[in-house]
Amino acid sequence: MEYLVWAGAAVSLIGLGGLVYCIGQVWRARRAGMGEDDMRDLLKRVVPVNSGALFLSMIGLMMVVVGIVLS
Repeated sequence: MEYLVWAGAAVSLIGLGGLVYCIGQVWRARRAGMGEDDMRDLLKRVVPVNSGALFLSMIGLMMVVVGIVLS
């Protein structure tokens, strides 16, 4: 089950990369001083990506735990 642990770690890292991407997008927008409407549009695009990244991280961590328990 070692492969499950490594696969889970990889999935978690992909999710973490997505979270970093979302943080970077919002941070750049705040520094650019976007208007309220533009910021709202950006957040409408970033929130689904953020949710997906959190889901990937959660699934990856679950894979790691299952791999450790089954080892």
